[in-house]
Amino acid sequence: MTGYRSGVPENWFVDPVDLGVPGVRRPAATEEDTALAWQTDALCAQTDPEAFFPEKGGSTRDAKRICGSCDVRDHCLEYALQNDERFGIWGGLSERERRKLKRRAG
Repeated sequence: MTGYRSGVPENWFVDPVDLGVPGVRRPAATEEDTALAWQTDALCAQTDPEAFFPEKGGSTRDAKRICGSCDVRDHCLEYALQNDERFGIWGGLSERERRKLKRRAG
């Protein structure tokens, strides 16, 4: 049998990074990669993205519940505030809540 040694295929190993396993990443090559590395561990990346971008008047409850147990919530909110994200739930806050937070801080 070609490609096999001891009954195990030579290409049996699959890199977890290539599979998109949460929490597994290669060392960042650039400053921008480092700044966004938190996204690898974000729970929202493992769920339905539509929950985080509800239609006007739609419920934000599911997205906020997921954010509540996310380890990178603070990084996410900081990113949204620094980049003036105008749509969606970021760091557990809606667009309106982020605007209020910026006004209070500013």
